[in-house]
Amino acid sequence: MADTLHVRDVELSAAEHEFRLRVYPAAEPDGTVLVWLHGGAFMFGDLEMPEADETARQLARRGTTVISVDYTLASTDAVTALPAFEPVDGMPAPDQLAASFGVDRERAPYPVASLQVVAAFDWAREHAAEFGGLADAVALGGASAGGNLAAGAALRLRDRGGAQPLAQVLIYPVLHAVLPEPDEELTAILAQLPPGLRFPPEATRAINANYLGGASPDEVYAFPGGHDVRGAAAALIVASEGDELRPSAEAYVGDLARGGVDVEYVNERGAIHGFLNLVGSPAAARTADRVSRFLLERAGRDVA
Repeated sequence: MADTLHVRDVELSAAEHEFRLRVYPAAEPDGTVLVWLHGGAFMFGDLEMPEADETARQLARRGTTVISVDYTLASTDAVTALPAFEPVDGMPAPDQLAASFGVDRERAPYPVASLQVVAAFDWAREHAAEFGGLADAVALGGASAGGNLAAGAALRLRDRGGAQPLAQVLIYPVLHAVLPEPDEELTAILAQLPPGLRFPPEATRAINANYLGGASPDEVYAFPGGHDVRGAAAALIVASEGDELRPSAEAYVGDLARGGVDVEYVNERGAIHGFLNLVGSPAAARTADRVSRFLLERAGRDVA
C-alpha cells in the first residue's frame, strides 16, 4: 500500500531549548492522537530511526495521528559505558548510534526533554482538530528512554492539573534509575543472549546518571518507578521478554495497579529490547495493533 501520509515538521521552544515535532496525520483519523518519544539511551536517536518514523507511520495507517518529538538529547559522555552490541538485521546497534544519529545538535540533561514533552502535549491538544483528532484524546507514548519521558510527563501533567493525557503507552520502558533485579526466569533467558544484546547494570547506571546530569535519581519525573502514581493516566505497558529492562516495566505495572490506575500489561514473547526498530517484525506489528486498540478503547470509540 502506498504511503500517502502528508508529514510535516513544526518548530517549538521549551525549557530554553529549541526542538521539533514531526506530525503524521492519519489518512482516516479515528480521533486519537499520540505524542510519541523515540528511545536511544537518552543520548541518541532521531526522527528518522524506525522506532520513531516507522512506528508513527504504522499507527497513522491505523487511524491515530502521531506527533513524534525530536527532543533535546543528553550528552554522549556515557557512550563508553555501552557494551559492544551484536548487529541485528534491520536494527541500529546502540554503540553505533553516535555515528548515525543526533551527533551535531545541542544537548542538555534532565529536565529539558521532560519539559519539552509537556510542551508537545499542550501543542497537540491545541492543534488536534487540524488533523482530525480530538483534544481530549491526546495520549503520551514512547519506547525505552522515550517510555521514561512519557511516564514522567504524565506525572507532571497530573500534578499541574487541568487537561490530562488520554493514556500513556510505554514500550520496553526504563522507569528506575537502578533496575530491579531479574527473576530466575528472566535470568535464564538473558543467559542465552549474546552479551552484545544485553544491558549490564553498570551500563544502565551510567546511562541514567548521564541523563540526570546531577539531578537526584529519586526525582519522580525523572524516574517514576517506585513513587506514588495515583491519579496518573491509564497505561498500556509492553515489555520485551528478553530484556534487562523488563523488571522495570513490571514493577511499574505494580505501582500503577496499587495506585488504582488502569493498566494493561503485555510481555512480548520472544522479543528483545528495541524491537520497534526491526521494520516488518511481527512483534512491531502486534504492538501497533495493541496501541491502536488501546487508544480507541480509552477514547470510548468502537474497536473493529
